[in-house]
Amino acid sequence: MKLFWVLGFMGFVFCRTDGTFIGDVNAAQEQHLHYTESNVYGYATYGYGFSSRPLMVGLTLINGAAAKGAVCLDGTLPAYHIHHGYGSGANSWLIQLEGGGWCDTIRNCVYRKKTHRGSSAYMEKYIPFAGILSNKAGENPDFYNWNRVKVRYCDGASFAGDSHNAAAQLHFRGQLIWKAAMEDLMSRGMRYANQALLSGCSAGGVATVLHCDEFRGMFPATTRVKCLSDAGLFLDVVDVSGSRTLRSMFRRVVSLQGVQKNLPWSCTNRLHPTLCFFPQHLIASVKTPLFLVNAAYDTWQIQASLAPRTADPNGHWHACTKNNGRCAAWQMNFLQGFRIQMLKAVSGFSRAGKNGLFINSCFSHCQTERQDTWFSQNSPLIGNKVCPIVHFKLDSVLISYAINYLQGIAKSVGNWYFDRYSIKAIDCPYPCDKTCHNLVFK
Repeated sequence: MKLFWVLGFMGFVFCRTDGTFIGDVNAAQEQHLHYTESNVYGYATYGYGFSSRPLMVGLTLINGAAAKGAVCLDGTLPAYHIHHGYGSGANSWLIQLEGGGWCDTIRNCVYRKKTHRGSSAYMEKYIPFAGILSNKAGENPDFYNWNRVKVRYCDGASFAGDSHNAAAQLHFRGQLIWKAAMEDLMSRGMRYANQALLSGCSAGGVATVLHCDEFRGMFPATTRVKCLSDAGLFLDVVDVSGSRTLRSMFRRVVSLQGVQKNLPWSCTNRLHPTLCFFPQHLIASVKTPLFLVNAAYDTWQIQASLAPRTADPNGHWHACTKNNGRCAAWQMNFLQGFRIQMLKAVSGFSRAGKNGLFINSCFSHCQTERQDTWFSQNSPLIGNKVCPIVHFKLDSVLISYAINYLQGIAKSVGNWYFDRYSIKAIDCPYPCDKTCHNLVFK
């Protein structure tokens, strides 16, 4: 598989000093990395990269959800955080589905239900709204005055499960939580939206892809409705041991939580349900306009899918997975292959004019909810001037992109959402992009 850049587009990249951001993943958290994914993009040390005090938004329980069977893993009420819009954004709605990995065994789900990832009893009463949720025009130019909602994630199957385990007192009701949250928000004014954007990060990015067309169906045809999946492009790839760690995990999630019945028929009528939990097999059939933001070297996938401890018992990959600057040449060659597989996965999706794409060659995860990567003075960039056409060849298929002036993720998403420009931006391979905010883990 070879990738050829014909016009050398990324020679136009505006280079800045590389930013390194620290995340703290301790040993206990690493053992549960597959379902405490939030630790990879979490709130440690540099957090969201705030330049000013963030807006703190209170928790709202969805009263009446229990009567519909919509409860968290432990049976408590699901919840969300909402900050109402005003002015030109009074009838515009942005819904963000929280990420946070998955639980794939009874033991893991029992552990999870005693945390904020499985129970509203443990959820923070207030959380910061930053990045795409910020209420400041200087931090979030296109969506700052919209109605902005963060739906909390407490089911462990990307808002898609529908089952239970009486013996362990576990409720797998992600699909019902999704429906209850949307019904509650519709009753609070979302039904009158003239613009709506469904977004999500990581496991929430998977949920965004799964529910995108369903979200579109809630509104009249006159409403502008689109979807944004950030760091949700999980790939079914071989790990460093030759196994498929993530496929095995997803198989257990789908089976345990009864996800199969809620997966798109357009996929399950031709592929095994486990494969239909991978967005790479779903994105091309999503009818609603969809934008993908993804790091080509996604840190969560590197740590938990490509080189987890189970696949690297001797720890040869340990230093590399924590800090890309400590990767040997042979390890970078493996990661370059992962990037190429990601580009191949989006090749069909990208041909649809309605879709958008921003894949930067960074070691990162969830870039829309961090202020430093979403919109700041040194946010990551792909390109800094107008290029008439960018061509590359992928498996003998020539793909051409018209690339406009791209300032970063926020501007790219906004330009795509409001149909200002067609945005299909793909970065050159590491290490040519010096604007990345690469994550380094202790």
